[in-house]
Amino acid sequence: MNGFFSKKNVFKGTGGILAAGAIASVWIMNSGTTPTYVADEHGNADVATAIAEAVVPPPPKHIPPPDAVRAIYMTSWVAGTASIRKPLLEFVRTSEINAIVIDVKDYSGKVSFRTSNPSIEKMGSEEERVPNMRSLIDELHRDGIYTIARISVFQDPHIAAKRPEIAVHTKEGAVWKDRKGITWVDPASREMWEYTVQIARASEAAGFDELNFDYVRFPSDGNMKNISFPVWDGVTPRSDVLEEFFSYLNAELADLPVPISFDLFGMTMTNTDDLNIGQVLEKAAVHADYIAPMVYPSHYPNGWNGLSNPAANPYEVIHFAMSEGERRLDVMRNLTASTTSPLYGTHIAELRPWIQDFDLGADYTADMIQKQKQAAYDAGLDSWMAWDPKNVYTKEAYQ
Repeated sequence: MNGFFSKKNVFKGTGGILAAGAIASVWIMNSGTTPTYVADEHGNADVATAIAEAVVPPPPKHIPPPDAVRAIYMTSWVAGTASIRKPLLEFVRTSEINAIVIDVKDYSGKVSFRTSNPSIEKMGSEEERVPNMRSLIDELHRDGIYTIARISVFQDPHIAAKRPEIAVHTKEGAVWKDRKGITWVDPASREMWEYTVQIARASEAAGFDELNFDYVRFPSDGNMKNISFPVWDGVTPRSDVLEEFFSYLNAELADLPVPISFDLFGMTMTNTDDLNIGQVLEKAAVHADYIAPMVYPSHYPNGWNGLSNPAANPYEVIHFAMSEGERRLDVMRNLTASTTSPLYGTHIAELRPWIQDFDLGADYTADMIQKQKQAAYDAGLDSWMAWDPKNVYTKEAYQ
C-alpha cells in the first residue's frame, strides 16, 4: 500500500549513474533542477563517477504527512509568479495552514514545470509556469510545509488533441466537449494510464510529498446522448474501469516514498452507485492512502438531504456526508481484521475532505468556512483542504 512509512522506500529517476557500453552516463540537474543525462565523452567511468559525485544532488527529502493536514490550493500560475506567491506564503506561515496543493497538471493538460522526462517531453505537454519547481518545494520544506502535487487525469485537452484516437468522441467521430468546451481522454486508455504514471514520478522527483489525482472519472457535464469511447467497451462497468486504473496507479507507484490520494465527487460519500462517472468509494479506498471528497456545499442540489439550499448550510452538508463516508470505511476497516474476509490485511484510505472558500450559492464568510472545518472534526476527522480557484483565501478563517 502506498503509505509514507510502508514499502515505498526506493527512489526512482531522481539521480544515479547509468553505464551503457563504452559510454558512462550520469544524471545532473538542469536549470529547472530536474535530472538530465550527460556523458563522459571519452567513456571514462572514473571521470563520470567523479562528475556524478560532484554534481548529482541528493534525492528529494520528503516531509511525512502531518497528523492533521490543513491545506490550501495554489495554481501553477501563482506558484510561478513571485509577486503573487510571496504574499500568499506569508499568509500560510502566519496561519494554521501546513500544506499546499500545487497544480502539476490542470484542466489544460499542460505540465507546469520542466521534467526532463522523455515520455512527457514527447507529448509536448510541458509549459514552464514554475521555473524552478524543486527550488520552490525546498523553500516550502524549510518552512515545514507539506507539498501535494495535483494531477488532473482524464480531463486533458492537450492529450485529446495530441492523441485524438484515445480522446472521447461524439457518435459522429468528432472530439467530444463538455459544457465548458473542455475535451477528455477515454478513462480506459492504458496509454493515458502510463502517461499519468510518468507525470507522477516526475512530480515525486521534483520533491512533492504527495501525489493527488483529480478528474479520475468518466465525463458527465455535456451532451451525454452524443458521446462515444474509443477504448472503453461500453460493457465493463465504469466503476470497474476506474478500479482497475486505481489499482494500476497503486502498483506502479508503490516504490515511491510518498502517499497517493484520489479526489472524488462529494456525493460518493452518500451514494453507493457510481453516479454514472465510475466513482465508488469502496473501490477507490483500497488503492490509496487518502480519499479527498469534494464536499463543497454549493455543489449539492437543492433539496438534498432535506436542505432547500445546501450551500447555505455548510455544517449540515459536510457533517452528514463525511460521517456517512467514515461509517462506510469503518465497515471496511473492520473486515480487514477478519481472516475470512477478502479485505483481510488490506489498507483502507483515510478521508480528507475538500472544503470551499469561494462564493457560490451563498456568500462564504469566515464563519461559513469555520463551520465546514468543525463539521469535519465532528465527523471524526482532523484534516481538510480548502479550495478557492482564485487563490484569494479568507484569512481570518484560518487563524
